[in-house]
Amino acid sequence: MNTDYIETIKKRRSIYALGKNVETPYEEVASLIKDAIRESPTAFNNQTVRAVILFNEHSDQLWEIVAEALKQEVPDEAAYAKTRAKIDSFKAGIGTILLFTDESVVQQYQNDYALYADNFANWAEQAIGNAQINIWQALATNDIGASNQHYNPLINEAVQKKFDLPASWTLRAQMPFGSIEAPAGEKDYLADEDRFKVLK
Repeated sequence: MNTDYIETIKKRRSIYALGKNVETPYEEVASLIKDAIRESPTAFNNQTVRAVILFNEHSDQLWEIVAEALKQEVPDEAAYAKTRAKIDSFKAGIGTILLFTDESVVQQYQNDYALYADNFANWAEQAIGNAQINIWQALATNDIGASNQHYNPLINEAVQKKFDLPASWTLRAQMPFGSIEAPAGEKDYLADEDRFKVLK
């Protein structure tokens, strides 16, 4: 059995030590991200996933929005200092991908396919997950580190305003990416007997 893909999957890890030492041109990185989203499955092929790919100062602006929003949430300066260090680690990369669900498409399909109406929101979440893992995997295959963050909905309104986005786009995830400056730590796995059941 060919296990090449499994070996590829193992390269995808949450990388928190990001840097700017990526030799691949930004245009090629953006093209890779677009292709990963384009080829990710969605229910009824309704293509609900939207993305904004931020490089350089645009990515920095995103993380400043996050930092400002969190400053209002943390209890004291000591806690904020830790929060700020974490935000700065995301900011240290070359960019961030903002992933959205276009709610207008979800609503249209709910109207057009009433029998499945209750499922389309869940299917849109699955579509975001499919896109996230494919982007992450594509980046990892090219030795570009990333992690998946969720500061939504706290930053949704500010992000929408800052980057002039349609009202129907709902922010679902933020993926900072850059060079891998330190490897991910060891990964623990749940015992197979607690996780799987195989019937033959």
